[in-house]
Amino acid sequence: MGGGMETNKNKFIEDWSTARENLEYNFRWTRRNLFIAGIFGIAVPILVYRGIVKEFHMQDEDAGRPYRKFI
Repeated sequence: MGGGMETNKNKFIEDWSTARENLEYNFRWTRRNLFIAGIFGIAVPILVYRGIVKEFHMQDEDAGRPYRKFI
């Protein structure tokens, strides 16, 4: 019914998918990787936490309560 419908493999897509499947074997730590891990693994969570605490402190100040302690 659907004969003669063979597909042609795209070499570039096959190379990319092979690299994705073997990423954990070919990964190397570089200065750039450490920088990105530091930004998104340490700096961003700290900034989000500080923003949330600041928001709570602003609400406490508006309500006339003493600041709450976090961690």
